[in-house]
Amino acid sequence: MLGFFSKHPDHPFADSREAKRICDEIATGDALHALKEASAWLESIASVEGFKLAVRLERMLQLDEAASPQARRVGRDAIHQGRKNPSQEARLWALARNYWQQLVTAYESVRQRLSVGEKDSAAAAPLRPLLLMRLVHARAALLKLDQFHYALMGGEFWSALGAIYLEAEAEGWAQQAISLYPGHPATSIEREYLKALLFQASAMDSLLPVEIELAERLIAHFLPRFKLTREVRPENVYWVDAARPVPPTRLAKLPEVNSSLRFFNGGEALAAIEAVQAQIAAAQQIPSEINLGGQYDTAYVSTVLEHLAMCWAPKPPMRKDARHRVKSRLIVAHGMGDIHGYLSGHLTDPARVEAWIVDDVSLGGMSVQVPISRQDWLRVGVLVAMQPEGGTNWLLGTVRRFARISSSQGQVGTETLSKTPRAVIADADGLQTEAILLDQPVAGEYVRMALPAAAVEDKVALTFELDGKRTRLHPREILVTGVDFVIVNYLVQSYN
Repeated sequence: MLGFFSKHPDHPFADSREAKRICDEIATGDALHALKEASAWLESIASVEGFKLAVRLERMLQLDEAASPQARRVGRDAIHQGRKNPSQEARLWALARNYWQQLVTAYESVRQRLSVGEKDSAAAAPLRPLLLMRLVHARAALLKLDQFHYALMGGEFWSALGAIYLEAEAEGWAQQAISLYPGHPATSIEREYLKALLFQASAMDSLLPVEIELAERLIAHFLPRFKLTREVRPENVYWVDAARPVPPTRLAKLPEVNSSLRFFNGGEALAAIEAVQAQIAAAQQIPSEINLGGQYDTAYVSTVLEHLAMCWAPKPPMRKDARHRVKSRLIVAHGMGDIHGYLSGHLTDPARVEAWIVDDVSLGGMSVQVPISRQDWLRVGVLVAMQPEGGTNWLLGTVRRFARISSSQGQVGTETLSKTPRAVIADADGLQTEAILLDQPVAGEYVRMALPAAAVEDKVALTFELDGKRTRLHPREILVTGVDFVIVNYLVQSYN
């Protein structure tokens, strides 16, 4: 009966010692279990009645500090599970995303209570800058996770993110230095907003998930080289209207100027990237001041640096070939095994191919609409064989860009690797290997060959019969590394 008259809610987080015990368990326990627990606690803290607003917010911030490192860890683990275990990747991704979504929802609920001046708002007001900072950070985490699955953020996301920035700017503290989490370097609302804008502007739809993780780390490193400004300058590359439901856009022409319009450019960052590339080339190692969160091959890091430099350059990369609008269907096979089977004629099962719709074509590739309801294999870097409807010829290509337009439809950009691929069984020093020849062999010239990644051996020649001729190829260098294949340049030693 005494509990009936208590001024505190009947909730474990109402007691500071119990709240600390739960948060300590979440911070040190199994990551998957911790995220489930944290998501459930966030939902209950946000909805249960009886908490004073300041206490409610304090408990959310406390829980965030305990659980967010676990969420980041699970998100990274999901990336590395992608190729080996798609179902486990999906499970880890969903757990991490659900946590960040619950955190956004919880923080937004307190933000709304503060905005309407709910009772006890004055006591919670000193924590409001940290609340908004954490809210931007949590929304940016959702942006990153959704990009791992190549999903497009809607207008509501950019409106919500921009509103927080404009709110802080109107009150004069958007550039105020705040420590996001204990022990972390100081940052600001403006800086975290700019980081999300840069992430979006850096064409993540053409990167693999691991490359997206690496690109985000590099963006954080180069972020001090960028500045968000109201000024219309010749060097500006991107613009964003923080009050509108639109993502950052390249500055092709000057938009209508208003008080919520902001610009940014990568001029200083481009020079910094060039300097880092020179350091990597000279020392064959990543500069120690760049925190990538793990060990990466220098060539891999250089590839991502080149991608970022291209995205931040004053002039966008020009298409090599003109595109032509068409509407036609493609039959698509994927994976080295199935592609080899269809090219050789040994596989004809219609259930193992997909139907895609072509939007436009060029000499170098296509833009196509794809159904994604059951395509857990579809990702940047996967090898595909494409046959125009009604035709008999196959094209070999790879997915270079991928965006989820809706829950059932995606947009894919492919690069054409060969218009005349040939399936062969190659002998690699006694080991029989399924391979795909991309070019017609000519003695003394070079040809490209696609093979399973595990089948490539340095200095081991390939021999096979082609059109009644004995062919011998000697490996030179790997040209392309994809999700489940490599393309190797070979010297044609004989073809007779």
